[in-house]
Amino acid sequence: MSVKHFPASVSAEELSAALSQDGAAIVDQLISPDAMDEVARELRPWIDATAFGPDDFSGRRTQRTGGLVGRSNRCRDLVMNPLVLSTVRKVLHHATSFQLHLTQVIAIGPGQPAQPIHRDQWAFDFFPFPKDYEVQCNTIWAMTDFTEINGATRVIPGSNHYEDKMQFKESDSVAAEMSKGSVLFYTGAIYHGGGANRSDETRAGINITYNVSWLRQEENQYLSVPLEIARTLPVELLRLMGYSRGAYALGYVDDLRDPIEVVRPDIENKGLGNLEGVQERLRESAAAMRTNGDKA
Repeated sequence: MSVKHFPASVSAEELSAALSQDGAAIVDQLISPDAMDEVARELRPWIDATAFGPDDFSGRRTQRTGGLVGRSNRCRDLVMNPLVLSTVRKVLHHATSFQLHLTQVIAIGPGQPAQPIHRDQWAFDFFPFPKDYEVQCNTIWAMTDFTEINGATRVIPGSNHYEDKMQFKESDSVAAEMSKGSVLFYTGAIYHGGGANRSDETRAGINITYNVSWLRQEENQYLSVPLEIARTLPVELLRLMGYSRGAYALGYVDDLRDPIEVVRPDIENKGLGNLEGVQERLRESAAAMRTNGDKA
């Protein structure tokens, strides 16, 4: 049992297939270690100002620094990485659209015990989503090397197909070891957790996750990123942050205005979403139900 590694040249098709099978995969050095050091320097003041977590799950020796879109130019590039977005689009293809769910540096300090093994999708009030219906596609970018001893994220490959609400021990999982600049991709259904840091150095990673647009975001992007900063950002990033309709009729502003108009009044796009697309999805869903009924 181990996490599969892929080169930075991997295609989104190959990567999404691995995620469908195992729930987790690593892309080695998607950016160079030097480039990651630049990201770390940009984030250092914010990390240094972050307190340790208030409970055992968040980690009493772990710092969790969020709001990265508003605080770091280089993190915006990570959020918009083409391989990441292409892979997320394939993993979450069953939804009309997806959005940025969370941006957070996770810095696990020396002496931090292992985090309880869990599924990230439990954040949605432990709702029992159907098997094989992924609602999240996540990344952890290695700001430092991730090793067994310094608290590398631990995963149970293939557990994205397991029953919900199962309980596991640290020993049931494997360490997702990877070098600085590499990225761990994993789905919301895989059982995983932060590892115990038994070293004398901090293990740091950048957790950037995406979810289907009909679910609430874990990190409130509208309040995490000040409006004066949001107005300077590219439209594509703004829409990914949630300044866009989710599905057909979710998230519009007052008189059916597109949320993008709040930050970019020059972009006028009134009305709801793509009704023809919704009708096509209804037809596909009905056909799938008929097929499943025939199999039963």
